[in-house]
Amino acid sequence: MMDVSAAIEAVLFAAGEAVPVARLSLILGVDEQEISVRGAELAERYAAEGRGMRVLRLGDKLQMCSAPEYAQIIIKVLEHRKPPMLSQPALETLAVVAYFQPVTRAYIDQVRGVDSAYTVSVLLERGLIEVCGRLEVPGRPVLLRTTDAFLRTMGIRELSELPELPDLTSSEGVEQLQKQIAELQRAESGEQLTIEEALNEQTAPEVPAEAEEKVAAEQTNGE
Repeated sequence: MMDVSAAIEAVLFAAGEAVPVARLSLILGVDEQEISVRGAELAERYAAEGRGMRVLRLGDKLQMCSAPEYAQIIIKVLEHRKPPMLSQPALETLAVVAYFQPVTRAYIDQVRGVDSAYTVSVLLERGLIEVCGRLEVPGRPVLLRTTDAFLRTMGIRELSELPELPDLTSSEGVEQLQKQIAELQRAESGEQLTIEEALNEQTAPEVPAEAEEKVAAEQTNGE
């Protein structure tokens, strides 16, 4: 008989990206509940044994990636450099998408009070947000949402695990949101690397916050 846990492990290792539980269930011929249970068992085993790999649950998907504590070693061995940490404008944009998704770029601009064209493009390139459709209004602007990479970076399984959104009408609420943005920055610095990312991801040049606003001002305001 097939060892379901071993099969899941093999598929996740070979995939190099998150694999839907439903697809694993269909291919392996077992129900989704069992896939979820076996995935959780693998995750616990890897963590308990201090293995160099981790199995993560990201919403309705499972993914294998490196243990975050070995990220620097992987980078040195594979001569891979992680992209620079996100700037404050990019983190603010990411927070807006995370809490209000799906959103249009115009909505992000409205919340932040500045043009977010450049920061949105940075987050799209980093794979932290993605296009998920179009709003059915004149012009049909694209809708944006966070990705599995965002969940992995934050170390959470579902968006419901994000901290509660503070009341932005008070100064205390604004300060709380700033702290949560800082948490995003810290989480990003310890992001796990998938095998595919460690081998193939390219480093983008870091752009200071002032330059971001200058570039954004030069770009068109179309969605």
